[in-house]
Amino acid sequence: MNFEQARFNMIEQQIRPWNVLDDQVLNLLSVVKREDFVPLAHKALAFADMEIPLGRGQYMLSPRLEARLLQDAAVKKHEKVLEIGAGSGYLSALLAHQAQRVIALEINPEMVAMARANLQKAGIHNAEVRQLDGSVAVAADGPFDVIVLGGCVPEVPQSLLSQLKVGGRLLAIVGQDPVTRATIITRSSEAEFQTRQPWDSSAPTLLNFPAPSQFRF
Repeated sequence: MNFEQARFNMIEQQIRPWNVLDDQVLNLLSVVKREDFVPLAHKALAFADMEIPLGRGQYMLSPRLEARLLQDAAVKKHEKVLEIGAGSGYLSALLAHQAQRVIALEINPEMVAMARANLQKAGIHNAEVRQLDGSVAVAADGPFDVIVLGGCVPEVPQSLLSQLKVGGRLLAIVGQDPVTRATIITRSSEAEFQTRQPWDSSAPTLLNFPAPSQFRF
């Protein structure tokens, strides 16, 4: 398989048409070897427009969704990033190229080992993977400039919003089937948050994030 041709096709046929036009993001997708973060059994699917199984019911996000999240996060070199759901470590690697530091939380110990090994193999030293449940854990290193959720959640818990710096932003796919939307929450002050939902999408569900209560008072 010609990985370089497949990578080029992924960028030109999947990612650019999905309004990912940021040169830095497109360059990163050329530099970070996605195939090295895919399980060996699925390596031929590394550039397909699909979610790739990682085992234990977990999946890699589709390339275009990863690229769009990366573009909307607009991470700067001085910023500290928290990622919820490290998976194979690919999105962690992309974020690490842009950020000062990335802390990725992953609940599954097998995924933790996979992500750590993949990041080490890729020569990335400013991304750390911790075995923690991101739905409840509060990272001791907060607050963060950027928080990225690597999957879909019914709603964003206050425990994560409290870890944002003022001026920081959180990105996630939020909602419940059949309606889920990309959500960007910016902390505008200690007590105020602004929410935008600029595009529709779907993603694998992150574990243990509770559904919102149906009761209204």
